[in-house]
Amino acid sequence: MQAFVEKVVSMMKAEGLFEWEGGPIILAQVENEYGPMESVMGAGAKPYAAWAAKMAVATGAGVPWVMCKQDDAPDPVINTCNGFYCDSFSPNSNGKPTMWTEAWSGWFTAFGKPVPHRPVEDLAFAVARFIQKGGSFVNYYMYHGGTNFDRTSGGPFIATSYDYDAPIDEYGLLRQPKWGHLRDLHKAIKQAEPALVAGDPTVQSLGNYEKAYVFKSSGGACAAFLSNYKTDAAATVAFNGRRYELPAWSISVLPDCKTAVFNTATVRAPSAPARMSSAAAGLSWRSYSEATNALDDRAFTKDGLVEQLSMTWDKSDYLWYTTYVNIDSNEQFLKLGKWPQLTIYSAGHALQVFVNGQSYGSAYGGYDSPKLTYSGYVKMWQGSNKISILSAAVGLPNQGTHYETWNVGVLGPVTLSGLNEGKRDLSSQKWTYQIGLHGESLGVYSAAGSSSVQWGGAAGNQPLTWHKAYFDVPAGGAPVALDLGSMGKGQAWVNGRHVGRYWSYRAPGGGCGGCGYAGTYGETKCQSGCGDISQRYYHVPRAWLNPSGNLLVLLEEFGGDLSGVTVVTRTA
Repeated sequence: MQAFVEKVVSMMKAEGLFEWEGGPIILAQVENEYGPMESVMGAGAKPYAAWAAKMAVATGAGVPWVMCKQDDAPDPVINTCNGFYCDSFSPNSNGKPTMWTEAWSGWFTAFGKPVPHRPVEDLAFAVARFIQKGGSFVNYYMYHGGTNFDRTSGGPFIATSYDYDAPIDEYGLLRQPKWGHLRDLHKAIKQAEPALVAGDPTVQSLGNYEKAYVFKSSGGACAAFLSNYKTDAAATVAFNGRRYELPAWSISVLPDCKTAVFNTATVRAPSAPARMSSAAAGLSWRSYSEATNALDDRAFTKDGLVEQLSMTWDKSDYLWYTTYVNIDSNEQFLKLGKWPQLTIYSAGHALQVFVNGQSYGSAYGGYDSPKLTYSGYVKMWQGSNKISILSAAVGLPNQGTHYETWNVGVLGPVTLSGLNEGKRDLSSQKWTYQIGLHGESLGVYSAAGSSSVQWGGAAGNQPLTWHKAYFDVPAGGAPVALDLGSMGKGQAWVNGRHVGRYWSYRAPGGGCGGCGYAGTYGETKCQSGCGDISQRYYHVPRAWLNPSGNLLVLLEEFGGDLSGVTVVTRTA
């Protein structure tokens, strides 16, 4: 870690990027939100945090270092706040500025969950609350939404889109009125700056829920923040001989202690919802079926079931678990035609079952509970039968402790019931493993790799199948996306570049009622998309596209409707 931090700092110095060199970097951060983990991480946790701080300072970056959510950050490192609200936060020393390193503008989307939104009235109210109490610095997380391209989304089950309801959306378009309202807020704060930087505020009570925070400088500058914390009613307050109307759950900014130039609940920026427009539909598809009944020279055999990540090391989302079951001629089910029941317990995140090459469906977990159980009746014949389970991971853990204890894959038991002997446990017998899919190893998602296999006619609703089509770049300059709402679950590539995982996983119905901005916000307070697909559109940067003949490849795990796949553009 020390070698890495020292290397990064030396690279920044070499490029002249620190403020003292004339560059833009005014702050540096080491570690992230480690403080809340210390109680779980054992005796070495606090000494480690202290070591990390000392090591960072010793690099001589020449700018202040911060540690987020690190209450024990040693001088001169500044401990900072991350959260939806930070007005109750104070640093661990009076000599340190009060800094809000992550003001959460929204929340992430998870596959199978509704899409969170944070009203800009509440976000502006939170920032104004922080500034009025003497806050020095606000940084938005996220200010610009993004995309978890490739297989970089974590969670597990975090969606490919990391739009975050940010003021600038995933595609680089302004999200109005959020962007405009925050611009107006910071313009008002900037006007008040001469008084804000002069000292701490004095607080005046204007009523039961109403207060004035007043800043004054020795040079005569005066700024005031008038606040109404009531969630269900506006208030009229008297301040400096004038009357001011304060909507519920709002703050008015008076840069001269007289004129209210901004109120957090009064949105003047225009609303401009973005929309998707079809640019290329009716694509001509060819399909290639992934082998579900064949192992190649990369396969290896072990006794019993093994944890997936310990085998794949995340080189692929996929791991095949294959074993054989011998069925005697005297098994009753062969005569009665009642097939045995296969039951599989998995740590997650999704799986598909094939017996003798025939598909027997899928099962998957979810964001709140990644574990899953598959149970289904499977056709077996006399003699040797091959059971192939394709286990799929949907992102690695990205928040928490002791990642080494987080499991993925078929850990068992795996049982077969309905036999003469009753139930047979297959868990401890020999299993053959293969990392990844044959199509992945051939690179069929690239132009070169796609020519190495025989493509047939479109077979959209077939499980575990690769599909390819070509499209021309949409006219104009609007951002481009793929509408994959008609497909099941899989991954997408354009011109060999990995767009990411896709999954038409529906959120549960209910919980998306009306959303008032007033009152304390949490990530489940204001949601959309209940009962709908969590993510339908997938961002394709224009920089990846050629004028014509762009190769689109889908790996579809469950089966879907190719006729619904559309290239779209996004406009606001």
